[in-house]
Amino acid sequence: MLLRVALAVAVLVIFVYGLVDVIRTDGRLTRGISKPAWIVVMIVLPVLGAILWLLIGRPRGTSPQQQNYRHPAAPDDDPEFLRNLEVRRRQEAEAARLKKLEEDLDAKAKDGDGGKDKHETDEHDTDGLK
Repeated sequence: MLLRVALAVAVLVIFVYGLVDVIRTDGRLTRGISKPAWIVVMIVLPVLGAILWLLIGRPRGTSPQQQNYRHPAAPDDDPEFLRNLEVRRRQEAEAARLKKLEEDLDAKAKDGDGGKDKHETDEHDTDGLK
């Protein structure tokens, strides 16, 4: 009884390992037949498919491929994100500066339209006194 359970567990482990290895392997690296065909063989012939995959189909000299994430795990580890953040901060600061200058210019234009400037003198006042 224990031998049957151990054999069943071994078959299941070989099948799962082989299937996961086929799925994780790049399709261009498989040997013999295409990746989808290997998956079908693995499902139809679990033990024999796994053994054939490990002996024939698997790329030689490689272990199961590790997932290579092209992006960092956190945004503050990504140099491109930090660069874009700095560019965005500079653009927002420049936009705020331009808006303030525009408001100052509008305020001066309104003050200038309402009356004489402080530096203007009356036509009859040549010495600046009235």
